Amino acid sequence: MSVQLYGIRNCDTMKKAWTWLDAHGVAYDFHDYKKEGVARETLEDWVDRLGWETLLNRAGTTFRKLPEADRAELDAEKAIALMLAQPSMIKRPVLKAGEQIQVGFRPDAYAALFGKG
Repeated sequence: MSVQLYGIRNCDTMKKAWTWLDAHGVAYDFHDYKKEGVARETLEDWVDRLGWETLLNRAGTTFRKLPEADRAELDAEKAIALMLAQPSMIKRPVLKAGEQIQVGFRPDAYAALFGKG
């Protein structure tokens, strides 16, 4: 199964995910969407499958610093535009394993996904 881990390098939650994956022998490719960006098609797929509310990190500093007009009346298209413009607004990590996608790091969810209970 192909495994991709999306996020940004300097993130404590990312570090927890890397540690878990490495400790459990799960091979993965890392995509730093702060440095490499993220394709609109990828974000649209994630939003279609998970909902923009799951992906947009409204608790983060980047989002909270936006002008009120940018934070108001959010919908999928506006959320995608914000995440494309500033990828640090995407919750992390995003783990894609085969056709499964998980957002955030929960050891129990990773264990269930990879059969590493």
